[in-house]
Amino acid sequence: MHHHGYQWTGPKDRFDNEALRRPPHPDPPPVGSRPELILRYREVAAEFPTSDLPPLETAYWLIKPRSLVQGTWDEAKEAAAWLGERLPEYTPRFASETDRDTTRLARLVNAAAEQLHSGADVSYGFYLERPSYLSLGSCPW
Repeated sequence: MHHHGYQWTGPKDRFDNEALRRPPHPDPPPVGSRPELILRYREVAAEFPTSDLPPLETAYWLIKPRSLVQGTWDEAKEAAAWLGERLPEYTPRFASETDRDTTRLARLVNAAAEQLHSGADVSYGFYLERPSYLSLGSCPW
């Protein structure tokens, strides 16, 4: 098993567009549906697989372009270390004082190593100086 790492930073209002962060329903709208529903379905079906937006479920990163993979590691501990290396880059920009606490961040990295080692996905998100958002994730494959 190996682990992929993903990172996205961008405008919070773009991150909040949840329709583009979830895969389209496997069945398109039925014939005769409202035109705006059909157009929205087509938009999501076309954009989700190629969008750099973090998916609502971390495992869906695996169906996105490989170019979005920020790193690949054989060991969970290495993937967690990568997450831990990203955090100090953004800590000064965290909107919440609590999120800047280095002890808390170290606990998050340790928890990520345990979760990844057990085969679970890890996804962390932080509000940055308004109106931005940081999403970090890793999933075993």
